[in-house]
Amino acid sequence: MASTPPPPTIFAPTRRRAARARMRSLEQRADAPRFLAEDMADDVLDRLAFLRHEPARALVVGDTTGQLAQALAARGTAVARGDPAPRPGEQAIDEELPLPETGYDLIAHLGTLGTVNDLPGALLHIRRALAPGGLAIMSWCGAGSVPALRAIMAETDGERPAARLHPQVDVRAGGDLLQRCGFAEPMSDSRMLDVRYRSLRRLVGDLRAAGLGNCLARPGPPLGKAGLARAAAAFAAMADADGRVTERFAILTLSGWNKALRPPKF
Repeated sequence: MASTPPPPTIFAPTRRRAARARMRSLEQRADAPRFLAEDMADDVLDRLAFLRHEPARALVVGDTTGQLAQALAARGTAVARGDPAPRPGEQAIDEELPLPETGYDLIAHLGTLGTVNDLPGALLHIRRALAPGGLAIMSWCGAGSVPALRAIMAETDGERPAARLHPQVDVRAGGDLLQRCGFAEPMSDSRMLDVRYRSLRRLVGDLRAAGLGNCLARPGPPLGKAGLARAAAAFAAMADADGRVTERFAILTLSGWNKALRPPKF
């Protein structure tokens, strides 16, 4: 019987961990951009309220603000926290390995699954760690994100485009993955957050502070001074009358239940 070939190495695990660790450091700043993390946490709470799912035991991964974990704990949920770059009190999570524990009524992943090489394997590990009737909700920036930056980089690199931005999962592919991995009631959707920037420097800074910096296994060459000047000019050319460029973040959310027990109907 032929063995299954390993997934392609798109992302470098060492660069990924370094980007995450840098993000955890930058998030301590008073002016750290937390809009993505806060939106994802709020969305999980909204979905739980709509589904009337009250988990007794939950694992929350990537909740850098602590907002989701605190809200669940206030409802009486026993919450374990984890992250690929953990802080004291958090579990070390490698999404491509089985989770340290199982039997969770809820597993929420916020912003960490977009840069794993084996996404189907990561989803399988999550489903297997759910208790019967457990729910998984997983969000990250998906297809349609940062179109302005993509256009700026295309203009900057000209006829010799370089790998600078990550490939992204779209809604349809996300739904297919959930079905392949055995989730019941699979749901895949995307919502848009638009943010206006006055400078390319601030845009790139926000990406790094959100853990969205380049962690490709084969990244493009550095831009250099000339490249940075071209990128700044491309940004300026895109600016509106207020001198701002609107960037878009498309938050992909996948959710599904452990198929051992169907979710309640209302």
